[in-house]
Amino acid sequence: MTREQIIRYADMFAAMGTESRLRIMQLLLSAHPDGMVVGEIQDELGISASNLSHHLEKLKNEGLVRVGREGTFLRCTANTEALRELLAFLYAECCTRNKAVKPEKIFQICR
Repeated sequence: MTREQIIRYADMFAAMGTESRLRIMQLLLSAHPDGMVVGEIQDELGISASNLSHHLEKLKNEGLVRVGREGTFLRCTANTEALRELLAFLYAECCTRNKAVKPEKIFQICR
């Protein structure tokens, strides 16, 4: 694991480190793979358009959310590949010191 990778993962965790952003991620994952348009997210979470825009921008910049235009709408989807990579990072060294559980067993649960 390189220092740059660890910094990247730390930035990804930091991006999800607020209640609003974590709720956005949960909502987008619940709507996966279709995602949701911005107005749907706003209605569901009850936050202002400017506040939502700020949070989505942060999540997008860290590669956690993809945003695409559909006519006059913006559709957001969770980047599940990035989330899998983040989980793999967390579990990569799981239980390797005490050998209590084989890491492969834990990672299989996440698939």
